Amino acid sequence: MGTSSNINQSITPEKPRKGTFYYIQVALGVAVLLATTFTAWTDPSLLPGNFGETLPEALIIQTAVAPELEIIPTPRSNPLVALVAGHSGNDSGAVCPDGLTERSINETVAAFARQSLVEKGLDVEVLQEFDPKLDGYQATVLVSIHADSCDYVNDQATGFKVSSALANPHPERAARLTACLRNRYGKTTGLPLHNSITIDMTSYHAFSEISPETTAAIIEVGFMNLDRQLLTQNPEQVASGIVEGILCYVNNEDLSATTP
Repeated sequence: MGTSSNINQSITPEKPRKGTFYYIQVALGVAVLLATTFTAWTDPSLLPGNFGETLPEALIIQTAVAPELEIIPTPRSNPLVALVAGHSGNDSGAVCPDGLTERSINETVAAFARQSLVEKGLDVEVLQEFDPKLDGYQATVLVSIHADSCDYVNDQATGFKVSSALANPHPERAARLTACLRNRYGKTTGLPLHNSITIDMTSYHAFSEISPETTAAIIEVGFMNLDRQLLTQNPEQVASGIVEGILCYVNNEDLSATTP
């Protein structure tokens, strides 16, 4: 046999040659590192222009933040009706010898009227006599509920009264609301219309406090003497008369040729 070298020669694989793209990547990496170090340790005011602001932004991947959504109030879908329970939160109003108060009648009628209007799909708010909300209050309709004196005057001191403001920015609206209340309330309760409208009604304080765009009226639902039975024993019927009058206005219902 011929002699052979017993020295195992290890074959070292040839390292792959690095292409141009590799060196470009290295160069860019070094540039980024130097730029980051430079801006981190350099006063931004010493950098030219806005370089100190734009460079970090270019190097950092920012997470997009969703802009805040503007909150837009949802428009009211139903008409808003305000009922003022006369003398509520202030005083008793007229008082009968046996202690019956006008305020108690007004509050009871307002509660029944509110319940009925809500059931018919309207938004309703019951306010007190001198409620702070009255200042600039905006609603489709505002009706203030009162009752007349408990003193016996004569046999003609029976019936109801309805009035709007003496000076009204929208007289046609006020006229229609009062006509609706007179017509529907008279038909529902059977009470006659009493025409003794007082300055306290035409100059009712709430008329000058609420928004000019709010159509308003005041109603005296009956006399606490001769109409006492209806006012105290059938407040639902009294409330129904007011509700029907409000619906007549809100729904623009047809009015008969003659009103009570």
